[in-house]
Amino acid sequence: MILTGNELRRQIEMNNIVISPFALSQVNPNSYNYRLGSSLKVYDEQQEKFRSVLIPKKGYVLEPHKMYLGHTKEVLGSNRYAMRLIGRSSLGRYGLFLQVSADLGHTTSCHQWTLELVATQSIRLYANMIIGQISFWHNFGEINCYGKTFANFNMPTEGYI
Repeated sequence: MILTGNELRRQIEMNNIVISPFALSQVNPNSYNYRLGSSLKVYDEQQEKFRSVLIPKKGYVLEPHKMYLGHTKEVLGSNRYAMRLIGRSSLGRYGLFLQVSADLGHTTSCHQWTLELVATQSIRLYANMIIGQISFWHNFGEINCYGKTFANFNMPTEGYI
């Protein structure tokens, strides 16, 4: 079962959910709007590796059909609930895909999450803009720590093959 906005606020007060920094205005009926952090990783095809970019005040334009890694401004997590990070319909209508393949946040993870960003057309993003939503879900069964592979990172982090 998904938590309502009222229950999400209650669980934050009980320290069962971490959202830092927290803004009451970003609470939705079943989720919380999180913001884009200050840096991106862009894949450099010539060097065959990612390079880091700080998002300037004027914003950063994503090129179509190219993947970028961003991160949440907020530290998000819970030792009690599983999480789901999804995009916002307002940005989706501009062709921005968020969390292309990895939208599940495992229970016990708490950090700034790496975001997978793909645009179908050019779109300008700004640091601190509301970019996505996180929802919190009850677990059924025993909670075990999945491991802290990517939960150890607070900046955009590429995967491994």
